Amino acid sequence: MHPARTARLLVSLAVVAGAAAFLPTAAAGVPIAADSGARAVVRDVNNTSLGVVTIQSTRDGALVISGRLSGLTPGFHGFHIHAVGVCDPAAVDAAGNVVPFVSAGGHLNPAGVGHGQHAGDMPLLRVSQDGTTRTTTESDGVTFADIFDADRGAFIIHAAPDNYANIPARYVSTTTSLPGPDAATLGTGDAGGRVACGIITRS
Repeated sequence: MHPARTARLLVSLAVVAGAAAFLPTAAAGVPIAADSGARAVVRDVNNTSLGVVTIQSTRDGALVISGRLSGLTPGFHGFHIHAVGVCDPAAVDAAGNVVPFVSAGGHLNPAGVGHGQHAGDMPLLRVSQDGTTRTTTESDGVTFADIFDADRGAFIIHAAPDNYANIPARYVSTTTSLPGPDAATLGTGDAGGRVACGIITRS
């Protein structure tokens, strides 16, 4: 090779190598490959798609949950991962009543702890006046192994806000007359009915 061309090649390689030293590398909290993710198409009781929620694994083992949804009632809504991946808007409860999406079971809670600490507990959704919301949260309290057990899991959006069972002892339950939260609050955070559901599947 001509000496001048050899010199130009060596300079070019040096520039590329120098630039590579300044490229950002994956760090803790940064999502990794798409094959380590999951997604759910969230639908209301009329089977209308409200949007998609995705789950992405990170380098440090946490999960990043992100979604962009529309068609919801303005205000705050409870938002959870539930224990069963079945979204039946005509599901029937143990008493024979039609309860939309009761088929998704309770909150994902493999550790059997109280509400507010469930693996499936997510931050509230804040829906704007136009019915849209975006959410992104990182959690190290839930894993893909928790979600993709034998009956998988589902995202549920509730009709009302979730209080995460944060009822101080100075308040008295109207059902038990005891201080603090009652059994229903400890189980669901009083988030009300289920208005939308999305089965979680691998990306």
